[in-house]
Amino acid sequence: METGEGRPGVAATLRALNEALGRPAALWVKESGARNLRHRDFLAPRAALSAAFPGGQVPASLVAAVTSLGGPEVLSLRSCQETPAGLAVQVRRPEAFQRLLGPSPGPAAATVAGMPVGSVVLHCPALRRLAPPRPRHLRSLLLAEHLSQLLRTQGVGVCLVPALAEEGGWEVLRQLRVDWPSDCDNAALLDAVSALKRVLARSPCAAACEQEPGAATLPEDVICKVHLRRFVEQQGLVGYDPNIDVLLVTEGKLWSLAELQQAVLQCTAGGQGSCCSIVHVVSCEEEFQQQQLDLLWRILDPGAHTASQKHLVCGPVKVTNPSSPIGADQYFQLRKHQMYEASVMKYGELAQDEAWTEVIDTLTVAAIRFEMLSTAHRSQITLDLGDSSISTKGTKSGAFVMYNCARLATLFDTYQRAVERGTYPPPPPASELKFSCLREEGEWLLLFNYLLPFPEVLQQAAWLPTPAKGIRITANTEAVCKFLIQLSMDFSSYYNRVHVLGEPFPHLFDQMFARLRLLGAVRDVFHSALATLHLPPLSQI
Repeated sequence: METGEGRPGVAATLRALNEALGRPAALWVKESGARNLRHRDFLAPRAALSAAFPGGQVPASLVAAVTSLGGPEVLSLRSCQETPAGLAVQVRRPEAFQRLLGPSPGPAAATVAGMPVGSVVLHCPALRRLAPPRPRHLRSLLLAEHLSQLLRTQGVGVCLVPALAEEGGWEVLRQLRVDWPSDCDNAALLDAVSALKRVLARSPCAAACEQEPGAATLPEDVICKVHLRRFVEQQGLVGYDPNIDVLLVTEGKLWSLAELQQAVLQCTAGGQGSCCSIVHVVSCEEEFQQQQLDLLWRILDPGAHTASQKHLVCGPVKVTNPSSPIGADQYFQLRKHQMYEASVMKYGELAQDEAWTEVIDTLTVAAIRFEMLSTAHRSQITLDLGDSSISTKGTKSGAFVMYNCARLATLFDTYQRAVERGTYPPPPPASELKFSCLREEGEWLLLFNYLLPFPEVLQQAAWLPTPAKGIRITANTEAVCKFLIQLSMDFSSYYNRVHVLGEPFPHLFDQMFARLRLLGAVRDVFHSALATLHLPPLSQI
């Protein structure tokens, strides 16, 4: 699949269409539904045209300018017509197939529009929890890990904190195949904690803790207290909880700040430049405590990095009808048992074979990751733990995505074995493929809705827009799971309807090779998107 400079894109084409009409406002929209794509690919709706032109009539010269659009990142257009719905444009589809599926000019460096140049420290406070984790802690952790992969696909340097303890770590993280660093320089951290204590002793915001008569005994590791509200008011900071007041500073809090400082040093020393953004990925239950830590760090370590701290807050995770509070380990084991039972029901005794152990483990991880990541991070997740909530057939699940990825692997394996037997010839070079043979509606749907916009989906999912004020940010990480689910549905519909490997007649080979090239690109998209979720593609189910 074509990548890099010269690859047409949705955003570039929309930008060119708007410029052709000479209007700064975004008049055009990309169609995505199968019904509308039968007639048009882009539309300037009638209401938008009426607001932009007298009587909604677009001058003929501008219509002609739309049709003649071109450029390395712009799709070539076949027609531009006035319709009751508005100004409708159709793309030169064979040429679009050729440009996206033909010989690749080679990769280009990835960039993220709107992202700061430099690196990002992703901090997940849930990992400091000593008690057994619950599903809500998994949510913020899996989100942070997924976001780190998305940022890296865009060329952004990422540091993850805190480091996992080698002993006493969460077993469920290994089961979920979480990729998180576990090494840290304890000697350097001890020196950093000592330095923070010296700064704390000189801070005008800090005061000694005096035991008041009748008050509860202070914990032994309390060093002093810091007046956070006074600091917020002096600095004119906005977005913090109004209940924040005095914080009791402990060794543990200073250790957390030392880890963050080390991560910043690691990022800025790793060739990523001097700009380093800090993002705290927290559950809504942890948000207050993390705001306190944020302010303490600003007080003790003033600088551009502490001033750039932002909070990505995850909504609550509600578990329906639990007999008792359920831990993350129990949640994983329950989902694994349900996936095993669902697989036995669908595949019979085959699913009880030892070779299926890895498959069921992967399906379980996929089910949990999609449960946690396919909803916008700020919204509540409701976990239904009933046996009927997990299925290998549900079209909105991670298992469904993995199933369709496996179908592609089976298709290409079947083709390769047929080539080895001499049933089919090997594929010709990409330059010799005849993409005019791709005339099925489902084929254009796969290219136009998935292969074409996929780089932009990754880019938008990794984008962390900086708010005008306040400390909360949002991310569109759920876009990747939703993209994969919708791709799986449309691919499944196409695959069930079309016989890709037909009769071995020479006059059918051109169409078969073009379809294999298209589905090979679809497979690459599946693999790339799943990699951001740390999910290996399955070769069979």
